[in-house]
Amino acid sequence: MATVCQIWRPDRGRCLKSYGIIAVLFMDLMLQCVNGSLSTTNVETHYTRDGPFITSPVVPDAASVFPADEDTSKCPSGGLCHRLPAHCIQCDYHLKCTYGKPTLFTCRPKKGVHCIGESGQQQANFSLNITCQFCWQLDPSQYRCTNSTNCMTVSCPRKRYNATCDVLDHVHCLGKRRFPKRLFCNWTGGYKWSTALALSITLGGFGADRFYLGQWREGLGKLFSFGGLGIWTLIDVLLIGVGYVGPVDGSLYI
Repeated sequence: MATVCQIWRPDRGRCLKSYGIIAVLFMDLMLQCVNGSLSTTNVETHYTRDGPFITSPVVPDAASVFPADEDTSKCPSGGLCHRLPAHCIQCDYHLKCTYGKPTLFTCRPKKGVHCIGESGQQQANFSLNITCQFCWQLDPSQYRCTNSTNCMTVSCPRKRYNATCDVLDHVHCLGKRRFPKRLFCNWTGGYKWSTALALSITLGGFGADRFYLGQWREGLGKLFSFGGLGIWTLIDVLLIGVGYVGPVDGSLYI
């Protein structure tokens, strides 16, 4: 029985050692890249007994939140300081607060704006009680967004569009007051669901419901087929009744 012998070569160990060193250096480089990307995050959220706690190693400059060149000609003067609109004051915001909890911030009216305190005396600085949350975290009733008429509202799944939202003047929040957001398509072209359903029940055999919704091709098909001998008419009554068939422009019923 033959015995297979392998001769040990010193250069094999050196080769494996070199590959090991290269692998260690590569892993170290990857870890440095990951740590660098994590360290660029400006906002960190920690959780305590009272809830999430927002901290940041970099305190945002007030000028980045409210631009210095913003027009203050429409700002009221002589009123109470805490009732001034957000674009008329400048606050020293910080992110060391508990999310959703009221926090006192030091604010001052912008140049050219004058206000008074509860005592009736003019104030250069005052404290404002603001809920600790970013502007994009506000309730939808506290900001207004652009509405798109180029997306289909009647679709499955529901489609979204990119909107630009602005916070209302009397609402105070952290961060930028204008922010992007993805919203569901929600607009109407003036078509009434009750009218479409009534036409489908009474004159659906002649395609009146489809003509009303702007679907003239389907309307012609129903007209010349006498509502698909009644089958198409019955199906359309059900589809319009549940809202599956809508206006041709993709808008919602009113």
